[in-house]
Amino acid sequence: MNTALELPAIGSALAGGFYAGRINVDGTIFALVVAPKAEGEHKDTPWAKALKKVAGAMSFLDGFANTAAMAEAGSKLAAWARGLRIGGHDDWYIPSRDELEICYRALKPTKDENYCYRGDNPSSVPVGYAYMPDAPGQTGVEAFKEGGAEAFDDVWYWSSTQYAGNDAYAWIQNFSTGGQGYDRKGIDCRCRAVRRVAI
Repeated sequence: MNTALELPAIGSALAGGFYAGRINVDGTIFALVVAPKAEGEHKDTPWAKALKKVAGAMSFLDGFANTAAMAEAGSKLAAWARGLRIGGHDDWYIPSRDELEICYRALKPTKDENYCYRGDNPSSVPVGYAYMPDAPGQTGVEAFKEGGAEAFDDVWYWSSTQYAGNDAYAWIQNFSTGGQGYDRKGIDCRCRAVRRVAI
């Protein structure tokens, strides 16, 4: 445990990016760090053109392991994420489904009403429960509000979590209303890299 790490306010600078919240990965608590948009966001692109099963990319909480498995299976998006060098760090990756949900809950860019019955997150610290129409609300961090320099766009973003029910699909999250679902790996969605720091 890194007792020297003091966590800043949500959206503040931390470890090469911006602090988004905490996640429990197999009993270890990590600070989740969102990459700066200019360097760490990928325009709309497929998860992978090949729709084959990626056995090591099934975790809802360990995006690092998912991304490594994706890259080994030939995903160009995963290779992009693993090749990032930002703020002196080279351990960036595509967030898992639960890591991506933390990003939405903490840094929601819009004032739009949430799509309820989504947002359960057993991996977040504290555990997240389903969204209410007005909760989470728009972030209070100016740079992450709609139109801000670091803001997520109000579109669908890829997670690194493959959908267990069909090898051709992976989990996605909408950053306007919080919708969560899955779609074909071959469609184009946005991607924002993250990294994590043990605390």
